[in-house]
Amino acid sequence: MIVPVPAERLPPERLGRVHFVGIGGAALSGIARILLARGVSVSGSDAADTSALSALRALGATCWVGHAAEHVANADTVVVSTAVRADNVEVVEAARLGLRLLPRSAALDSVMLGRRVIAVAGTHGKTTTTAMLTVALLACGADPSYAVGADLCETGVNAHDGGELFVAEADESDGAFLVYSPAAAVVTNVEADHLDVYGTEAAYRAAFEAFAERIETGGFLVVCADDPGSVRLGKRAAALGLAVASAGFDAAAELRGDALRVTDGASELQVWHRGQPLGELRLHATGRHYVLDALCALAAGLRLGYPFASLALGLEQFSGTSRRMEYKGSAAGVTVYDSYAHHPSEITGDLRAARSLAGSGRVVVCFQPHLVSRTRAFGIEMGHALGLADEVVVMDVYVAREIADPTVTGRLVADAVPKPAEHVHFEPQWDRTADVVAAKARPGDLVLTLGAGDVTRIGPCVLALLTTTAEERT
Repeated sequence: MIVPVPAERLPPERLGRVHFVGIGGAALSGIARILLARGVSVSGSDAADTSALSALRALGATCWVGHAAEHVANADTVVVSTAVRADNVEVVEAARLGLRLLPRSAALDSVMLGRRVIAVAGTHGKTTTTAMLTVALLACGADPSYAVGADLCETGVNAHDGGELFVAEADESDGAFLVYSPAAAVVTNVEADHLDVYGTEAAYRAAFEAFAERIETGGFLVVCADDPGSVRLGKRAAALGLAVASAGFDAAAELRGDALRVTDGASELQVWHRGQPLGELRLHATGRHYVLDALCALAAGLRLGYPFASLALGLEQFSGTSRRMEYKGSAAGVTVYDSYAHHPSEITGDLRAARSLAGSGRVVVCFQPHLVSRTRAFGIEMGHALGLADEVVVMDVYVAREIADPTVTGRLVADAVPKPAEHVHFEPQWDRTADVVAAKARPGDLVLTLGAGDVTRIGPCVLALLTTTAEERT
């Protein structure tokens, strides 16, 4: 559900005791972590017990598995995840008691008050870019506060209450980024998505324009020179007097990457700034889209006044975030990766990266469409993107906060894959999916699980099946 943003912006010390409905989510768990670091009393509930809840309990939070009205009895403020429905018993009880209700965006805004905020937005790549910028700043000796939509491999957490500089992932999916007034911002790309919220592509693009207008006077905007939507936004922002920097491979980029080489799962390139060579950048990542994310992070770090050498060292040390081309393991000669990609452009980028990692092996993809509305709008394009793999398994739609529609299923995606029928399989039953994927995989293959839902649990199941099969053969 979408909770209205209150008119008054409150700092954490004025929120009282804070309860989170959906505390295990990537965003809410990070905000809870920061509040705990500031001495705020935190409680929360979620549908399942996860490592996020265990970590928050260790920091002093009270966390329940399951929702019950009595959980909000001692709260002053209740923060509600967008994934929670309006009839949730804790939300209903909080409203009955007259408690302060906050959406995720207002809660994040609260912990960012008084800090110098660098907000990272974009249709794709904002989690990776936020994480890259954070790790690069850490390598410069800074102690940035941060809130990212995934755990950083370097720190093991998705949020930290550090110094005055605050690097934050700014999500546009529900208009959340229009709550913030950052000192600076990065926009990785602007491409139609979340049309269930915005209605039209024009309205979606207009939201990014409004976001850029919220940047504080004297601040700056970094845009990706290789993305038409981002370039268009940058030109408009510059016309309004905002300082704009561009990064990418395009010849017009202020910070330009050149001579990209991909070897042994790493990317190497030369970096130029306004026509002058800065040096070499090496990343432990493949995929042009991840290199573009790194260039945007680098451009922001340079604009903040940090030296290239230290920023480049941090980016070289960056080893990723959870669910972004995350290595899950190997068994029986098969390597398994997992990624959050759920939009056609993201699917394309990650499958190209997977192809590079697979070398001479095949790419077997298991894709779970996310949201009925997104599948209805982009299902055919998703199917076309999946055609980059050798073998395709499509799961049914992960409904999440929406209501299932029997006319919009994973079959819509599977039927659009431009491959012979024997290489495409639609599997509507979740508990059969791992068996199907494992049966398709053979030594030398790379298996990639894709999607924003619970497809992330398929990879470990595939590894277990492959291990058992290999043991039975010996």
